[in-house]
Amino acid sequence: MTDTLPATSTTRVHRESLRRAQGLRSLKVTVWHVALIAMVIVLLYPVAWLVSASFKSSGEIFTTTQFWPQEWTPGNYTQALEGAGSLTFWQLLANSLILSVLSVVGNVFACTLAGYALARMRFRLQRPFFAFMIVTLMLPMHVILIPQYIIFQQLGLIGTFLPLVLPKFLGTEAFFVFLVVQFVRGIPRELDEAATVDGAGPYRTFFSVILPLLQPALITTAIFSFIWSWNDFFGQLIFLNNPATYTVQLGLRLFIDQSSTSSYGAMFAMSVLALLPVLLFFLVFQRYLVEGVATSGLKG
Repeated sequence: MTDTLPATSTTRVHRESLRRAQGLRSLKVTVWHVALIAMVIVLLYPVAWLVSASFKSSGEIFTTTQFWPQEWTPGNYTQALEGAGSLTFWQLLANSLILSVLSVVGNVFACTLAGYALARMRFRLQRPFFAFMIVTLMLPMHVILIPQYIIFQQLGLIGTFLPLVLPKFLGTEAFFVFLVVQFVRGIPRELDEAATVDGAGPYRTFFSVILPLLQPALITTAIFSFIWSWNDFFGQLIFLNNPATYTVQLGLRLFIDQSSTSSYGAMFAMSVLALLPVLLFFLVFQRYLVEGVATSGLKG
């Protein structure tokens, strides 16, 4: 009887300790979720405000602090679809899609080849070339903007998509080249050696062995290329001086410049429409994004 009481007391203390530990763990989880929800609200509030402002009149947007429109103005979207000046929204959208798709194709094609060459092939000055490419990551675009503009102006390409698209096909995006290099380095060299034994050359090895394994890196390159090209206002403002080549980003500016009474409601409505392609593109390929950034080779 005397031996049973201490055992029972010890069991009771142990259960109370487990209960306290579970309660503390639940409290930590609750606090963590509340903090995450608060962060999501803070991050998504500007987007929610943009959607709300797209249904407000131009006079109401900056005169009231109320989140919901006092008077709903769906006509902003009608005006946004009509475009600005002589350009409709669909023309602006088509130009943006052409520019973004060509940028995606150029980056995926050129950066993949350049990354494979730097990661697998052996040639003279390979390491200096790789080091120089890494250094270009620290160069602001404004440093090379003036030389680029002078070159394209002398070639008579200002006002076309080529100044924005042609560099993509030359492997000038060092970030994507570095991404492919790191991914290829994680692929076992035994696969290359086995392909060489079977009589495959560098190109056959690349297209038949390496390229199928690069899908996560290629999709990551495509996602970032599309988003960066779509949101590139400054570069488009510099090189696209022909209204026929204006994109959605340049079309948004026309709502402010075309008259003394700016149509902010229509501008916000077009901003919402401009977000949809990027959002859809990201939602379709988002599961590949993390895999492409986190994966450094084969698994399993």
